Amino acid sequence: MTAEVRRMAFLLWPGCHPAILMPALAVLRSANRMAETTLYQIECFTLDDEPIVSPEGWELPARRWDTAERDVSQLWLVADADRLPTSVSPTLVLQLRSLSREGVVLGALEEGVFPLAMAGLLDGHRCAVHWRLLEDFRERFPAVQAGTRLFEQDEGRLSSSGCAITDLFLTLVNEHHGADLAALAAEDLNVERIRDGSEQQRVPLRNRLGSTHPKLTQAVILMESNIEEPLTTDEIARHVCVSRRQLERIFKQYLNSVPSQYYLELRLNRARQMLQQTSKSIIQIGLSCGFSSGPHFSSAYRNCFGVTPREDRNQYRAQQAQDGRVSL
Repeated sequence: MTAEVRRMAFLLWPGCHPAILMPALAVLRSANRMAETTLYQIECFTLDDEPIVSPEGWELPARRWDTAERDVSQLWLVADADRLPTSVSPTLVLQLRSLSREGVVLGALEEGVFPLAMAGLLDGHRCAVHWRLLEDFRERFPAVQAGTRLFEQDEGRLSSSGCAITDLFLTLVNEHHGADLAALAAEDLNVERIRDGSEQQRVPLRNRLGSTHPKLTQAVILMESNIEEPLTTDEIARHVCVSRRQLERIFKQYLNSVPSQYYLELRLNRARQMLQQTSKSIIQIGLSCGFSSGPHFSSAYRNCFGVTPREDRNQYRAQQAQDGRVSL
């Protein structure tokens, strides 16, 4: 019996680095090689006549997407965080909706979730968004169930951040052609295990902190879970079952900081992320990050970053405008 050949199409936004595609292409190519037949046909498309060229100078062969391709099995939208799309043309929206009605699976790699959401094709669906862009995405698309799982598969919609593209495509090979072929492809690519989509994107805390001390890990998890209403150092020490003095020694030894300073910087970094990614007012952001008043927030922010929250937001927006966001 001849195996079904699936045509996998990738539509790249202008400014997209072709390296984003490499994990997906490597898995599909490996599956073809291990099966010793063509299971996946791969085609790349662009929205304009500009070639897909990396800053390093290498080019990805692609042709212009002029009309909806009717024999596509899956269509993947691919975009780059450095040049986020700001709109999707009405013509492309109609094409995507038509393909969806015909049963074509629509996927998104990296920031490809943005144009897919702009087209209204993620409303009511789960999708995976890189944790750095989650606040921005949720504010812009409240009808989408956005989260930070490694990847999502939800009723004809697929999505993955960069860290898990290999895992998602190995999972698809498993679903299409069985666990044996997926295992062969994983071995061919030196992938130790295929991670499940339900796992979270964030690097394990002990890796980020450079420490395996369990009390330190517990304390930082508590801090990250209590941003809006910060705990005192004494409360954190009680929760992790050490004395305040012991907790301070642990922070000094492993992080060269005291718990209160580390906690403050954690809250300020969260505030900075919200300033850049959302349109919430400065006072709203300050209160949601545990600051009792606008002046308190502004003073702490200036001491940490050298500028006030308003100055930092204005500088960020000016830089974004100068870099130019792609609108197609």
